[in-house]
Amino acid sequence: MSDITDPLVRFVGVQKSYDGETLVVKDFNLDIARGEFLTMLGPSGSGKTTCLMMLAGFEPATHGDILLDGKPINNVAPHKRGIGMVFQNYALFPHMTVAENLAFPLEVRGMGKAETEAKVNRALDMVQLGGFGFRRPAQLSGGQQQRVAVARALVFDPELILMDEPLGALDKQLREQMQYEIKHIHEDLGVTVVYVTHDQSEALTMSNRIAVFEDGVVQQLDSPVDLYEKPDNAFVAQFIGENNKLDGNVAEINGDAAVIKLDSGDVIKALRVNVTSSGERSTLSLRPERVTVSVEGGDFDNVFDAKVEELIYLGDHIRTRVNVCGNNEFIIKVPNGAHHVQMQEGQTVKVGWMAEDCRALDEYTGL
Repeated sequence: MSDITDPLVRFVGVQKSYDGETLVVKDFNLDIARGEFLTMLGPSGSGKTTCLMMLAGFEPATHGDILLDGKPINNVAPHKRGIGMVFQNYALFPHMTVAENLAFPLEVRGMGKAETEAKVNRALDMVQLGGFGFRRPAQLSGGQQQRVAVARALVFDPELILMDEPLGALDKQLREQMQYEIKHIHEDLGVTVVYVTHDQSEALTMSNRIAVFEDGVVQQLDSPVDLYEKPDNAFVAQFIGENNKLDGNVAEINGDAAVIKLDSGDVIKALRVNVTSSGERSTLSLRPERVTVSVEGGDFDNVFDAKVEELIYLGDHIRTRVNVCGNNEFIIKVPNGAHHVQMQEGQTVKVGWMAEDCRALDEYTGL
């Protein structure tokens, strides 16, 4: 019998190849805790959806084991795994009413009529669609259909729900609203959710932990805060949130501190994260909100002259593009308040940041 502290899901040395040669998932190991909201995040072709499909049972693992509640499920049919699924295209039966769609997984399990009706009504209430049971999917908006799909995944009280890009077909405002609704349902029920998306803001909003995939490998597995604030490598820094990158060579390492000589010739003090020796190439990662614009320069570890190239008013901040350290795509988010520096395009200003906010990572080789 599994202990409640044991992970609900375990991937142990899992690999997947479709053609017998190329591995789309490479030696994947992951424990997912009970009640956790874990997001698999990455660009198209990174292996995240394949991992979800192997867990659901729609794709067999080429190598390794997948365990659910301590039991191997590699050879268990999808419908016998007791897992709820929500897809991007909703996958609702068009000829059935909403209530009949929700009742279907209960009837398949041999549940009685009275209990089925009670569970259907409870699931509809969970997604704020009580009273919509008699409608057909075609009579619902996209957001309502997505709520029905979520309710159908919840209706039989599964321990685990898998969601594959479930909000991809919705417009921006509705997508953001549904993110919060799914997050609150998860918190209220304590169900375990494994969620797949390529949208990093969606992952940051909803998850307890995020596994960032690239080329069939998890690049980093961490909380949203640590992924954003403390990326382990240049790929994660570029993929999660907006990021300024500056390329150069390691000139000096002293404990956790590094000095990087940029290709532009400028010298920057940084936090050593993913570099080991002098002379090696490094990409510096610096978030736009960690940079300060000032007239005098201020008390910063790194201060440079920068030419203002573009100012875009975005309400709560001014998105400021400057040319600094040889990079004319360097972004600063200047808060829109009474004390922010008045700038004009073409003006030269001082910009500064602290060494600990500038992470010396491996060389970024992506696009």
